[in-house]
Amino acid sequence: MAKFDVQTLIKDKRFWFASFLIAWAAALQGHMMWMQRQDSFKQKFGTPNQSKDDETKNMSQS
Repeated sequence: MAKFDVQTLIKDKRFWFASFLIAWAAALQGHMMWMQRQDSFKQKFGTPNQSKDDETKNMSQS
């Protein structure tokens, strides 16, 4: 079995690049899930300005 050397792992740039890439992908996935949750909330309840906008559109069409 090969000896696991932490010092060479810390100095290895590929390790840091892979770690950064994994962290970035996890953050992106979390952000996309948050955006999806925000969109579904807006579809379900609307926005506070949406009801006012609908009223002004209906008044302008009359």
